[in-house]
Amino acid sequence: MAGPVNSSNIDEAGEKEPNILSKRLNKILETRLENDKDTLEALKELSTFFTENTLLSRRNLRSKIEKRSIVINEDFLSEFREVKDALDDIYNDVSAMNNSVQNMTSRLQSTKTQTQDLIEQTTKLQAESQKVSLQQEVVSAFLRSFQLTPAEQVALRGVSRDAAITHEFFVVLERVKKIHTDCRTLMQSGHQTAALDIMEQMSLYQETALERLYRWTQTNCRNIESAETSPLLTQSMAYLQDRPVLFKYVVDEYCTSRRSVLVRAFIDALTQGGPGGTPKPIEMHAHDPKRYIGDMLAWLHQTIPTEKENLLVLLKGCDRIDVSENQQEALANITEGVCHPLKVRVEHILTSDIGPIVMYGITNLVYFYKQVICEVVPGGPLESLLADLERQCRQAFLAALQQQVKQLLGGRALVPPSDLSPAPGLAHALGTLREVLSVASMAEGRQEDIVKIVSCVVDPLLQAVNESAARLSTTDMAVYLLNCLYQIQSTLSLYEFMDERLERLQAQSDAQLDTLTSEQASSLVANLNLGPIYTILQDQGRGSLSSVPGMDPASLKTFMSKLDGFLVMPDVLVLPQVGLLMSSAHRAAVQRRAFEVIAAVYQQLHAAVHEPANQYQGPELLAPRSPQEVRRLLLPPS
Repeated sequence: MAGPVNSSNIDEAGEKEPNILSKRLNKILETRLENDKDTLEALKELSTFFTENTLLSRRNLRSKIEKRSIVINEDFLSEFREVKDALDDIYNDVSAMNNSVQNMTSRLQSTKTQTQDLIEQTTKLQAESQKVSLQQEVVSAFLRSFQLTPAEQVALRGVSRDAAITHEFFVVLERVKKIHTDCRTLMQSGHQTAALDIMEQMSLYQETALERLYRWTQTNCRNIESAETSPLLTQSMAYLQDRPVLFKYVVDEYCTSRRSVLVRAFIDALTQGGPGGTPKPIEMHAHDPKRYIGDMLAWLHQTIPTEKENLLVLLKGCDRIDVSENQQEALANITEGVCHPLKVRVEHILTSDIGPIVMYGITNLVYFYKQVICEVVPGGPLESLLADLERQCRQAFLAALQQQVKQLLGGRALVPPSDLSPAPGLAHALGTLREVLSVASMAEGRQEDIVKIVSCVVDPLLQAVNESAARLSTTDMAVYLLNCLYQIQSTLSLYEFMDERLERLQAQSDAQLDTLTSEQASSLVANLNLGPIYTILQDQGRGSLSSVPGMDPASLKTFMSKLDGFLVMPDVLVLPQVGLLMSSAHRAAVQRRAFEVIAAVYQQLHAAVHEPANQYQGPELLAPRSPQEVRRLLLPPS
């Protein structure tokens, strides 16, 4: 039930309502629509369906808005229902999935409980698998280090039996040697069985490779024609040096091949000459024996060092054998082939008629080239051949020289001329000797040869001279022999190694000088009548000499008269043969020795005359000249 209405309350309410309206109106009026986005959006939406601004429209606006709101809410509800349905479906799916997961979890838990042993075994197997994988990697690394790959095995064995050796072959072979060496370290680490197996396998690889290498090297050495040696061949010899038997077989094969090449080249040089005919064939000079033999030996001297260099290249990688010894043997083997053609041609020359000068030149050539070539090829058939050829040349030369000397000394070649000068045959023989010795002087160390040459000429020459002089008188023979000996001595004094021979010739000359001096002294004694006086002076048992016939004062005066004439012109009593001596030293020696005899006899006579026991009256008148004065006149100081 309502209470009474208070007038004051009505008044207050009436006053408040206008105030509220005014405030709202003011607020609306003060509101700036362009800044109110919500209002603008509302007005924009309103414009979509409020198209006519009529009274009816304004009256129905509220209802339209409410209807529109209801439609919108219905649409929203419809859409939201679809969303709800979808969410319900999702919820149902999630619930089903959750149930499935719960079910699977339960089953997994059950399975896990049942398969725990299997999981533990699987884990263990995985660990073992990792360990096996690691071991597999170790084994792979081991195999890479201690085994050959298939490609390396092919490179080592070759595609076929006659496949060529390449650089890869030596790389693999070197790896095989390294693996074999590394196996020793492997044995020290405790893997003896594996190391021994690998070493045995590597040894088989090595043997197979070396056998193939031997066949290839032997084939290449057998077919080698050029002077150059390939690096692969040199490397092959370095590997084969560890197999002495195979190494020797290969070297022998190389020597056989090069020997045939050298012989063929030597024959070509003899018959065809060089390329294009330059130089000319050596046999074109066969008419000149010295040049012919010299050209053959010179060709060998030029060619053999090339073969030595080739051998050095072939064996330069061999550091575990005596390369020098092997090289000498091989070089001797290679040069053996030229021995027969060289020997045949030289011996053919030696059997021909060649003068001793040319023959000795050939001997010196052979000697020289023997010394030079044997420095390159010491020992072996070639050195023996050259030594034998030198001996044959020397024998042929001495025989030719003896024959020529015999021809020069034959007949009347050594008949002494009237002036007792050396016969022409002597000069010819000495001329031949000078020509030979002029060639011999160019060779070193030929003392023995020179002595033999001189003996070969001088000995028969002296024998022939002595035989031809035997028909002369003693004085003439002494002069002739002295002249011949002087000419021989003059010739030999120009050369070395003649001291002993010159001493023997000087002894013979001295013997002839003694003979000629004796003849000269006898002639002086006879011409001066000094013979009886000399005989009496030698016999001191006659008492006073003044009473002895021949020593009486009259005889002494006659002697002193002849002596004075002799002292003035001593040359008057010199034998004519002495003047025919070719050597002034010989002439002076004969005269001096003869005059010394006269001076010595006069000295005895002077002493006997001045001896009081001999009872000479006026001895200073009988022998007025002192022995010193006589000696000074006869033997003036030189």
